[in-house]
Amino acid sequence: MGTVDFFIDGFNVYHALQGNPAYRKYKWLDYAALARCYVGGNDQVGRVNLYTAFTTWNAGKVARHREFLKAQCHQGVDVVLGHFKIKDKYCTNCRTVFRTPVEKRTDVNIAIGLFVGAHLNSYDRAILITGDTDVIPSIEAVKRIFPMKQVGIVIPLGRRSEEIKLHCDFHFRMNENQLSRSQLPNPLVLGPGVQLHRPVTWT
Repeated sequence: MGTVDFFIDGFNVYHALQGNPAYRKYKWLDYAALARCYVGGNDQVGRVNLYTAFTTWNAGKVARHREFLKAQCHQGVDVVLGHFKIKDKYCTNCRTVFRTPVEKRTDVNIAIGLFVGAHLNSYDRAILITGDTDVIPSIEAVKRIFPMKQVGIVIPLGRRSEEIKLHCDFHFRMNENQLSRSQLPNPLVLGPGVQLHRPVTWT
């Protein structure tokens, strides 16, 4: 029996769903249930790690995000928070500098989690859920230093990441059936008189 740990880029999955109106209804996602879609045979799901950050400039989104993360924690998901940093960027078309938020730490936090998990032997196989090629150096490092560990990738809907597949031992492509089967209850009961509801805007 092998243990499979998951490392999920929350914003990469979110934008994959948000970017297609047909998939927005699946944002009330149970990541623990989704992880089970990719583990079969005698393997078992180990830790499910979700990497994300709060969009602090939008109070409504922060409130919805906090409720969503409460739901994830209730389902046994480990949430690892990064943050956003405001950076100046130059537009070559309009020749002006503008300020934009940039998510920080997610790639580094995933790399640390992947490496520490291998070092502590917490998993036999690791599965990353992301379409971001920035994770490739982390995958290469773990496979080089811990050659007995297998690393796989789940490509979110609408993402094309052929380059990542070349560096992994195996890969899956997320599909709508998996998302449909991996929705949180609505409402999600946390305890007596305590419920979480899917945001009405998540349709």
